[in-house]
Amino acid sequence: MGHCIFIHRQDSIYDDAPAEKYQFPRRYLKRAQSAEGDWIIYLEPSKVPRSRGYFALARVARIIPDPTEQSMYLAVIEPGSYLEFAEPVPFREDEGPVERGLLNDSGVLSGRAQSAVRPLSSDDFFRIVERGLGRTNTVLPRTEVKQLTGGLSDHQSPYLFETERHRIETLVSRPSRDRAFRQLILRAYDERCAFTGLKFINGGGRAEVNAAHIRPVEHDGPDTVNNGIALSGTAHWMFDRGLISLSNDLEILISRQANDQEGIRSFINKNGRATPPIDIRNQPYPRFLEWHRQHCFKS
Repeated sequence: MGHCIFIHRQDSIYDDAPAEKYQFPRRYLKRAQSAEGDWIIYLEPSKVPRSRGYFALARVARIIPDPTEQSMYLAVIEPGSYLEFAEPVPFREDEGPVERGLLNDSGVLSGRAQSAVRPLSSDDFFRIVERGLGRTNTVLPRTEVKQLTGGLSDHQSPYLFETERHRIETLVSRPSRDRAFRQLILRAYDERCAFTGLKFINGGGRAEVNAAHIRPVEHDGPDTVNNGIALSGTAHWMFDRGLISLSNDLEILISRQANDQEGIRSFINKNGRATPPIDIRNQPYPRFLEWHRQHCFKS
């Protein structure tokens, strides 16, 4: 097993859905197979306008032939593993490429940077992930090591595999994922409730708005910006209980079972539509909105 970079762009000619699958040609098969059962990082090419750089991580469950297209393969993503970075990481910083493994012996960027699927060292993986999730300090606990006579230690260092696994589990734990998802959604909506347009900041400088999943995590909803929406506490409560929902074009729908429909209408945006995210690319995907209407909304 090993880490890999998967290059993806939203206008890709390939049949990609980053939270679910990644399509690639046969020439990348061996590289992709090396990441089977392990974590990969998605990279948007620098030539894409407003490139997000390294923007997400996910775990590859298995590699299979694409049943719909000969000579193509699919990296099937483990459900619930995909996580978009709260802080997208640029390909290059002041000191050079973040992905140091792309430098040759002369310190020059090698041709590997053009490969759509390429191996990624553990050092580069953690450098990118920790920056992407907004973590500046190590996630490993400090341990006191007492020295015995003769220079030997009474504490055995963990195997590298166990240390790496602990770091990954810490980085992608549910609390860490929730923090990253909140940052992602609040930034996308400028810390403003999409249903009311209100932007409240408390005395401590914290936005009083929630990051709501449209399709919940417990129902296989991914931690993606397109499966999220910023909502005030009251709007979030009504959304989760199916009293309000959204059409695919962001019209706010009010349940006929709500006991105070006029009160809800006075509460939401006057135009009856949700405030979209700042960047149109972050708008909710129709398939998540359709799930909410079918499984949650009390029409």
